[in-house]
Amino acid sequence: MSFVIYSVLGAALMAGAVYAKTRYASFLAQKPDDYVAGPMFDIRERFNGPIVCEGVIFGPTGKVSSRFVADFHATWNGNVGTMVEKFHYDSGLQQDRCWTLTLSNDGTIKAEAPDVVGAGTGKQQGSAVVLNYRIKLAKEAGGHALDVTDWMYLTSNGSIMNRSQFRKFGIKVAELVATMRPRDQAYAGE
Repeated sequence: MSFVIYSVLGAALMAGAVYAKTRYASFLAQKPDDYVAGPMFDIRERFNGPIVCEGVIFGPTGKVSSRFVADFHATWNGNVGTMVEKFHYDSGLQQDRCWTLTLSNDGTIKAEAPDVVGAGTGKQQGSAVVLNYRIKLAKEAGGHALDVTDWMYLTSNGSIMNRSQFRKFGIKVAELVATMRPRDQAYAGE
């Protein structure tokens, strides 16, 4: 009988530890209030004009599964912006996306795109922006719908570091890390 009790207690403790790690000490535990300090990230200013984006996608095993370079172009009419993205992957695949971003006076963001299920929501606060949305992958990529948490952090030189996690049924299946900068901004080493 004691083996069963210890097994149940052990399983409960393990579940509690996993929950605590996810809730308080992981990528998903971040909140916009964590980034009140630092340079101010206003998406109308930072996502404006031509932008270059370079990044990698890690698969479920943690290995790089894809590399990409993308050209973005963003324009704003008041608090409504349009960002056209053209991705070029190392596999030769090209992908286009057009976002409509609506910024409210309190910093909340509504994000819409043709391959996003419903509307994404987010917040700009201090030096960071978070977006949460559900993306429908293209058929050649499996056609799955994935939940995305997309964090962007403004650096002191004006570049943006982007880290996104993609989940299916709560399980991380991919992660993206990228940089975004104005097209005319030189690399630090140049």
